[in-house]
Amino acid sequence: MALVEAAELVERIWARDASLWTGSDEARWLGWLDEPLRTLERVPDLLQLAEETAELDHLVLLGMGGSSLAPEVLRRTFDIDRLHVLDSTHPAAVRRLAESLDLESTLFVVASKSGSTLETRCHLDFFWERAGKNGSSFAAVTDPGSELDALARERGFHAVFHGEPTIGGRYSALSVFGMVPAALMGIDVKDLAERAALAVEDCRGLDNNHGLELGLALGSGWRDGRDKVLVVPDPGGFGLWAEQLLAESTGKAGKGLVPVPGESAPGPDRQVAEVLISEGYDLGIEFYRWEFATAIAGAILEINPFDQPNVQEAKDRTLEVLSGHGRGSDPGTRPEGTAAVDELLAGAQPGDYIAVLAFIDPEREAELTPLVERAKATGCVVTVGLGPRYLHSTGQLHKGGPPTGRFVQVVDDPGDELSIPGRPFGFRTLLQAQAEGDLAALAERGRPIVRVKLDDLEAL
Repeated sequence: MALVEAAELVERIWARDASLWTGSDEARWLGWLDEPLRTLERVPDLLQLAEETAELDHLVLLGMGGSSLAPEVLRRTFDIDRLHVLDSTHPAAVRRLAESLDLESTLFVVASKSGSTLETRCHLDFFWERAGKNGSSFAAVTDPGSELDALARERGFHAVFHGEPTIGGRYSALSVFGMVPAALMGIDVKDLAERAALAVEDCRGLDNNHGLELGLALGSGWRDGRDKVLVVPDPGGFGLWAEQLLAESTGKAGKGLVPVPGESAPGPDRQVAEVLISEGYDLGIEFYRWEFATAIAGAILEINPFDQPNVQEAKDRTLEVLSGHGRGSDPGTRPEGTAAVDELLAGAQPGDYIAVLAFIDPEREAELTPLVERAKATGCVVTVGLGPRYLHSTGQLHKGGPPTGRFVQVVDDPGDELSIPGRPFGFRTLLQAQAEGDLAALAERGRPIVRVKLDDLEAL
């Protein structure tokens, strides 16, 4: 892309010109452009919350996707054991966390932009009852006027932080959705925001505009048929966050960039996107650089990088399954054997990608290795997503992106049902309904998919 075209891209982004993409509602979702400056103004409130909760033993973030991935990267980067991020509905994961907490010394941070995210509200229902309905043990991060906003005020939560309504979840790392957990962990949010503010200034021009450079590279690589993006290295699990940003932003209209965190093997369908983090506080710059780059890449792909038109499909399917199953029932298509996996992988063609979709106890993730290694033997890139987390991340790409994915859904035995107060279903049923819903949504779109038991993978 010529210099004059690059200059026009930058100018039109800052002019909030929706025609740079598809001319629909993109201008409504550009609040992230200057969010680091607003965050700097909120530093005193963030530090006050951190001071008020400094003596607590445990901090628990209840959130999904854009509400959980940046905090998880921050937690890993700064090695903070005090924060627990719960973005799984697996009964074993919920039980394990609940049994590890001293509830009298725990703050639950309930994070949901819409305020109605099913998983997060179920987590809230569960821990609200378990914590004795004590509002002072809870804080909320949500958009103003949401259901969660009203509920938090009704129940007397310790604090309520409002997000900026013009920022979508995956662009919210440098907003209160990332910065409230960061402050609670004792991370210097002023430093993070100041570094992000420097990136804002760099991305206003052409000199030293690393966000523009990355975006042009991503877009030109896609044009050249290199749509697999190797996110390397992967410090602090940065790829978890970048994966959602790229996949959900670009995976639509049959197009999309396929992020592959941690993979480094070269190939004709691959490009490398380097993560520039030399120490933890570089995250302030890097979050912003990738957000700006994704907006640039979206313009080159000629898609709207701020919507997620196909995410709702799996949600609707999940609700359909739940509506027909009460507590303790087992929704779900029976798993197929490993022969079906072999057949699916045998059909892989150059340029395809293999996605392992695992609705399993997160502590058993290492047991996916035989499947991952078998999939890599096809020569295709392999991505791994834990359900239901990936539904809020790469799920959009799987359904709306290029029809080059081949999917293996892995399930385990979730164990006994774990009740959710006030709900006609428990976590076991919810997890299985989510797996069933996504299986149905992918199959309906003609995506090749098989289901297999985790315990059978050793036979591969």
